[in-house]
Amino acid sequence: MVSGHLFHCRKNSWPPEEYVARTALQLLDLDGGSPPEQAWRRRLNSHANILKEFSVTFMEAMKMMTLGVRLWSYVREEASYGRKAPIDPFTRERCKPSASQGVPLGGMGSGSISRGFRGEFKNWHIIPGLCENSPVMENQFSIFVTRDGGNKKYSSVLAPGHHEGLKNYSDSGISSWDWNLSGQHSTYHALFPRAWTVYDGEPDPDLKISCRQISPFIPHDYKDSSLPTSVFVYTLVNTGRDRAKVSLLMTWANSIGGFSHHSGGHFNEPFIGDDGVSGVLLHHKTAKDNPPVTFAIAACETQNVSVTVLPVFGLSGERHVSAKEMWGTMSKDGHFSRENFNAGSSMPSCSGETLCAAVTASTWVEPHGRCTVAFALAWSSPKVKFQKGCTYNRRYTEFYGTSERSSINLVHDALTKYRLWEEEIEKWQDPILKDDKLPEWYKFTLFNELYFLVAGGTVWTDGQPPAIEGKSSPACNQQKHSKKGAKSESVKDNHVKPDAEQVSTGDDLPNGEERSVSMYAAVHGSQMPEQTNGLRLQEPIPYLISKDGPENVGKFLYLEGVEYIMWNTYDVHFYASFALLDLFPKIELSVQRDFADAVLYEDRRRVKFLADGTSGIRKVKGAVPHDLGTHDPWHEMNAYNIHDTSKWKDLNPKFVLQVYRDFAATGDMAFGRDVWPAVCAAMDYMDQFDRDGDGMIENDGFPDQTYDAWTVHGISAYCGCLWLAALQAAATMAHRLGDRPYAEKYKLKFMRAKEVYEAKLWNGSYFNYDSGTSSNSLSIQADQLAGQWYAASSGLPPIFDEYKIRSALQKIFEFNVMKVKGGRMGAVNGMTPKGKVDETCMQSREIWTGVTYGVAANMLLHGMEHQGFITAEGIFLAGWSEDGYGYWFQTPEGWTTDGHYRSLIYMRPLAIWAMQWALSPPKAILEAPKVNLMDRIHVSAQAARAASEINVRKIAPDNRCIPSSTFHCEC
Repeated sequence: MVSGHLFHCRKNSWPPEEYVARTALQLLDLDGGSPPEQAWRRRLNSHANILKEFSVTFMEAMKMMTLGVRLWSYVREEASYGRKAPIDPFTRERCKPSASQGVPLGGMGSGSISRGFRGEFKNWHIIPGLCENSPVMENQFSIFVTRDGGNKKYSSVLAPGHHEGLKNYSDSGISSWDWNLSGQHSTYHALFPRAWTVYDGEPDPDLKISCRQISPFIPHDYKDSSLPTSVFVYTLVNTGRDRAKVSLLMTWANSIGGFSHHSGGHFNEPFIGDDGVSGVLLHHKTAKDNPPVTFAIAACETQNVSVTVLPVFGLSGERHVSAKEMWGTMSKDGHFSRENFNAGSSMPSCSGETLCAAVTASTWVEPHGRCTVAFALAWSSPKVKFQKGCTYNRRYTEFYGTSERSSINLVHDALTKYRLWEEEIEKWQDPILKDDKLPEWYKFTLFNELYFLVAGGTVWTDGQPPAIEGKSSPACNQQKHSKKGAKSESVKDNHVKPDAEQVSTGDDLPNGEERSVSMYAAVHGSQMPEQTNGLRLQEPIPYLISKDGPENVGKFLYLEGVEYIMWNTYDVHFYASFALLDLFPKIELSVQRDFADAVLYEDRRRVKFLADGTSGIRKVKGAVPHDLGTHDPWHEMNAYNIHDTSKWKDLNPKFVLQVYRDFAATGDMAFGRDVWPAVCAAMDYMDQFDRDGDGMIENDGFPDQTYDAWTVHGISAYCGCLWLAALQAAATMAHRLGDRPYAEKYKLKFMRAKEVYEAKLWNGSYFNYDSGTSSNSLSIQADQLAGQWYAASSGLPPIFDEYKIRSALQKIFEFNVMKVKGGRMGAVNGMTPKGKVDETCMQSREIWTGVTYGVAANMLLHGMEHQGFITAEGIFLAGWSEDGYGYWFQTPEGWTTDGHYRSLIYMRPLAIWAMQWALSPPKAILEAPKVNLMDRIHVSAQAARAASEINVRKIAPDNRCIPSSTFHCEC
């Protein structure tokens, strides 16, 4: 909890009065037209600099040369099958990334489109795993103003005219439009999921304009938050003496960028819908046999606003009205012919032809009067197809059906419901925005980092099994989730943070429940049927048909990053998952159920690991997968093939810690019981890494954890701390579920392992990087207390004495944070005791954005509020501020100390929500009895004596079995 005022070092960041005149703000304060007090802001004429990517040193390149050759060969092999490799550092995008991003459009999981702060529509992520970065410049809003009986006219595209893409068009194309906006008096204000663009006297000096962009990202609303739609609400204020006729124009190309832009076969058609909603449908035939997409652009006709359309125009004018002719009509008349609504469907476009459409809304604004005009955009792509054949229905089809024409209903509902969406968004955001104890930069950055849940390639399905190449998958033969009731309005989670009483402490469980939990573990952990060819395809994959609890909210995927194309990368989700758990807890539990089922699953197909050239099986039973796959998620896991992640030391502890945190925070006993067998399997799998039987796992001299280029020897501060926290979490969860033998077992291991860990790594002020003798074994790792962070976040007792925790965090603050440009960059991953950046490898010298947020959260949890916010503020200053490097709405995995990025638009920075979790814990954790449940776990004298006498040679288990009392394997 926050006490006192934390914003010591700066005034309130970027008040709107510094960007927009106060009188303009007051005039626009109608129907939400004025931007909020807290927001990320830019002037539209701000320079969008090209971003600088990191480079490896000569020594790093030499060390990774063999890996690079194997990776290059693998990338080419995948390309020969028409697939993109999950990691491809060799292929460069045609459009170089720049500091031009803004708030993306739409809800979650139905494909996304980003919009730059200067107004361009870009980063098309409609097809799963494929992001087309280049802007489609035909997609614009424009304005036409006529005053004084036609003697005064103003017209302009509502975007600055210095876009690089304009030079690619002919005189009859969009370069013939009026690009009169300088952007000097126009500003952008972002507070995800909304954004405001204010035109203060541009292009008409007597007209104030605000465009408010609204997307349905509404926490705990599992219906509207899945919708592929956005609304653009224009507030017009006439400060002149003359009556003004204002026509707003929305133009849109029938394109999703990339190869399908000019592929042909696209067509448009006008429509008139209910409640005055009318516009144009743009039917898009995608390339490479991907499912089609239908766009709808629309405006809402009212008593004061008339809507007309131009269903088709082109760039050349050879087959259709040209872009130049369309602009001429608008400049002359301010509207199109009403007869255009009767035009019907256009002829399909030819190869190489760009097909566009336009919707205009016209109104009169009286002197000193105000008016509101609303447009909407929707894109309906009901089926999501992965490259190896599986096709699923998106989540929103539960409510709108599977027809592409549902985009008509989507824009209708968006235009009639956006005010309700805004009310819900404000209820969610206002308590944080109005908290005077919080730094201003933190408030809006907290919300703006959520952009990734829309723009991070998210896929949200209806939860039903897939169809494979037109046929029903084997899983379809199983009993499907009932859709009855799924279309009802009871899709909003009204119990966000349940009472602590919903989670049992374990003392009140009857013996029958204890037996049922243990029996379920034995049954669920039994061996899978014999497999043929590695994977028995006629058998249903169990985690595709697993129960999602009382309500099926579908299946959810998001990418590790747009450059690392792997779904639900688990070691990164460990940091990012706080956002989902806080805002969409049912989705978070669904993700954890997927991984729980995956733990108990095995895929014996062979995979080559690129780091060392060895081969192994794709998925080992008992090991938590690194990811759910790339081209066939859920069916073909572990797309990551640099290392054999079944030997990683952090994945299984991270699974146990996330499961326990989610269990403790939601109070969902059914969830706890369902995933408990996987927890037991994941914990017992780790026994093989305790080589000497002292309870503490050891690393194996290669990068066997999320820092996959940073080698670890012996006991690791990072993995060892995660293991200790996982032992404590597993023991406590066992106690709460009534599985007392397992509670006793894990408590004993914890007691022994903790003693070993502290003896090997504690040096009096922090925990050494590892227990080896390498040159960096004494380094200060920023992430050394990740396990303690999770323990504190879950309401578990401290793993170490409080003075040791605070001492290590203070050391990290003084060295990893403050010794790098005075704390203005974040926390560098590795720092030597002499105060120099650890140059051991690429990752040791990087600053990871999400790790920095996690370290800051840990500081907040231990009363170090000043240090925590200064640590996190470094990410804001380097990434989001006007003096930074330009990484807003594309926060990378990390950057070097000179600000060069690696992997833009990355999952881990969602960890800023761990800071909010620390500041405002869920009710179930906050109000839980302040009792150390570890103290309640009774360890029998016999068990303690047996543990102290363990001196058995450890034997690495066969990959086919898990050495566990859960599995009873006989291999």
